Amino acid sequence: MTERVLYLMICGAGPASHVDAAIKLAQEAGWSVYCIATPAAVEHFLDLDDLHQLTGHPVRTGYQRQGQPPLPPADAVIVAPATYNTINKWAAGIADTYVLTQLAELTGLGVPIAVLPFLNTALANNAVLHRSFEVLRSSGVKVLFGPGGFEPHLPRQGGRALVRYPWRSAIEAMQ
Repeated sequence: MTERVLYLMICGAGPASHVDAAIKLAQEAGWSVYCIATPAAVEHFLDLDDLHQLTGHPVRTGYQRQGQPPLPPADAVIVAPATYNTINKWAAGIADTYVLTQLAELTGLGVPIAVLPFLNTALANNAVLHRSFEVLRSSGVKVLFGPGGFEPHLPRQGGRALVRYPWRSAIEAMQ
């Protein structure tokens, strides 16, 4: 049996500190998880050695270097925790980081993608975010926002929302 490859695109938001929960759920569902992280996620939230040990794969933080093995093709992608910045740039076609470049390519290839935001109510009330969600949905991306997905928290209350971050919803969306 060939492995089912899941790319977990990790952005710089609070739930990234608990991404091990998503990895374990994905592994239990039969996925081989490859983590790809934004610079903010790496700088503020992740222990790359721990994630390497948990997944068996080094965390990709930038473009492939000479002699570095390529990532296997993805069967599915989860973007979580997806930040306001990443969602809007991705929908606008801005590819100024490795994660955004990969998301642009993977979206264009039609690889199944689910995005699980982490936003406060102030950011969630911006019309630009809802336009971005519509752009992503029209490209075939599953946007896990609202009932059954992520429900925004009040500004400066993100720490309290961490315990209810719906990692399982993202994994189930890829089954």
